[in-house]
Amino acid sequence: MVDVQGTVEDGFEPVRDAFAANFARRGDRGAAVAVYKDGRKVVDLWGGTKDGDAAPDDAAAAPWEPGTAQIVRSATKGIAATVLLLLHQRSLLDLDAPVGTYWPEFKAAGKDRVLVRHLLAHRAGLPVLDTPLTPAQAVDGVSGPAAVAAQAPAWTPGTDHGYHAQTYSWLLGELVLRVTGRTLGAWVAEEISGPLGLDLWIGLPAEARPRVGRLAPVEAPARPASAGLRVRPKQSVADAYADPSSLTSRAFAAISPAPDENDDAYRAGELPASAGIATAPALARAYAALIGPVDGHPRLFAPATLTLARTEESAGPDRTLLVNTRFGLGFMLHGPASPLLGPGSFGHPGRGGALAFADPESGVAFGYVTNGMQRNVTADPRAQALVRAVAAVGG
Repeated sequence: MVDVQGTVEDGFEPVRDAFAANFARRGDRGAAVAVYKDGRKVVDLWGGTKDGDAAPDDAAAAPWEPGTAQIVRSATKGIAATVLLLLHQRSLLDLDAPVGTYWPEFKAAGKDRVLVRHLLAHRAGLPVLDTPLTPAQAVDGVSGPAAVAAQAPAWTPGTDHGYHAQTYSWLLGELVLRVTGRTLGAWVAEEISGPLGLDLWIGLPAEARPRVGRLAPVEAPARPASAGLRVRPKQSVADAYADPSSLTSRAFAAISPAPDENDDAYRAGELPASAGIATAPALARAYAALIGPVDGHPRLFAPATLTLARTEESAGPDRTLLVNTRFGLGFMLHGPASPLLGPGSFGHPGRGGALAFADPESGVAFGYVTNGMQRNVTADPRAQALVRAVAAVGG
């Protein structure tokens, strides 16, 4: 049994129960969950081991502590999108302008009509690279932007959508650099994490390294026969992930060979698509600040910006993921592929586990991080159990 630590306010006890069940029945090794309600933290729980390659009941393993952080993979995308929307809110970035207005080299290979909003909504036609980058190239700050600037689109930009799993890093990162003169990671540190006191980084500083646990793959426990049929991906989806020539496989292999996510150099690199590092309370607090004041800090998103974040831009069959997905401007929206709290929720999951989102109607902001990576992309069963528990208490 894993000793769950932390606090829940009265009425939120079912979230603690669901979190404990994640260790007992759903394969978690080390994890944390935090929930804000109307700008106030009402759930802050953690348990298990700091490192995913250690068993949760290993007495010699370092325990998960209140400040333990983890790579949150694509949950980083929501934080990156926040930067672009705040630049738009400050009249520094036009969402309907061609990307080439700010980044002239990007116009190459028929991309002169790609708009900023196309990047955010996965409509740019650039989920793959003809020549993948090595892990060292992916984080050098030069090779990635040059590769996506030279890349020809896989479809006519603006006409369809497909998840930009890795290329999102260099598309958004370079655009922010061209507009502000600062890297996206520096902008987050100075304008979001610093003012709000968040343990959240896109580009991990050396002094924070000891706080970050190791990721490890884990298998989800098999469901008992009495639990009914186990949900399996459609064969076409499974075949696409197994086929190295498919758009699906190539999108996730834009960095090849696969990087070591526990490597210090990789974690220090600024990859806004996949390598942000955060605690669960930091993710929840960041989203709480998007929709309302937090501890005296004014809300980050003006009402018009909040509307942009969660107004549907892309919906239907996703050319990359081969399931129906819904996106606003940079954020996944509530739907079958990524169930959140309600129709107005917006946020982003991380492949293998993490999830962060806000639901303005209920005033809830949610963050979940884990060091045990399961085989899923958008709807992790551990995160979903916690979301259901929040919904059950009227979140």
